[in-house]
Amino acid sequence: TLAVALGLAAVFAASATAFAVLKFAGAAYLVYLAWGAWRAPPAALGAPGSAVPAQPWPRLLLRGVLMNLSNPKVVLFFLALLPQFVQPGRGPVALQLLWFGALFIVAGSLVFGAVVLVAAALRARLAGSARVQRGLNRAAALVFVALAVRLATAQR
Repeated sequence: TLAVALGLAAVFAASATAFAVLKFAGAAYLVYLAWGAWRAPPAALGAPGSAVPAQPWPRLLLRGVLMNLSNPKVVLFFLALLPQFVQPGRGPVALQLLWFGALFIVAGSLVFGAVVLVAAALRARLAGSARVQRGLNRAAALVFVALAVRLATAQR
């Protein structure tokens, strides 16, 4: 949202080179995530004192920002979606874009909050099986690789 409000997304939309660099950087990051997911050992979530170590929130935030900024489809989605709701006669365009982006974040938070609640309910069933965890990690890795291939071969 901030990239669209500042006009950065327009650069990626207008420049084939910038789009290609962003596209391949995003694909490389997805392959990196796939490698980490493939190699991730199953966590002994049921054993006392074996909880997955918490990561600091700034690191998690940076990871999310990098994932979104390195995905040209996300940038182009916001570039195509948000401006169509802007009315230049109603105030500064950048402020309106930020407002719509904030609304999108609230809506996304509600959806992802529901996903978290469902995942928490399934946790008890999945946490006790190392085999299931390994399978989920490998499935996630394959999804990341498929997304990386799709992104690397995407046309504008």
